[in-house]
Amino acid sequence: MTRKNNLIRSIAAVLTITIMSTGLVLAQPSGKQGPPPVPSDKQITKMVKELDKELDLSDEQQEQVSELYFAHFAEVESLQKSSSRPSRSVMEKLDESFEVSVKEVLNEEQQEQYTSWLKEQEQERSKQRPQGGQRPPR
Repeated sequence: MTRKNNLIRSIAAVLTITIMSTGLVLAQPSGKQGPPPVPSDKQITKMVKELDKELDLSDEQQEQVSELYFAHFAEVESLQKSSSRPSRSVMEKLDESFEVSVKEVLNEEQQEQYTSWLKEQEQERSKQRPQGGQRPPR
């Protein structure tokens, strides 16, 4: 009888550990954590072209906006490669500063269109993002 009791206790211990381990694994957030990858030069060029279509940029504006985009993402990449991961607030301030710089290149009508476009882009990203990872609206 003692042997049977030991066997039952061993099985119960194994089941308990298995259930607890499963609970811990399932409690972990799913999906990739951390910032999105920095876009490639080709992707940045595509972004500027999309913005050009949306805002009907002049050649001069397109060149200035392109320079701003490349500089912005170079700075983002530099921050991400630094020894410590930049905080969300640092990245949000960088994004806000970038948006202000882009708006300085645009006329009033384009600035309004740009603001609307940014909101649309954020809505699109939030649809693709898991519920727990949403950023506050701008």
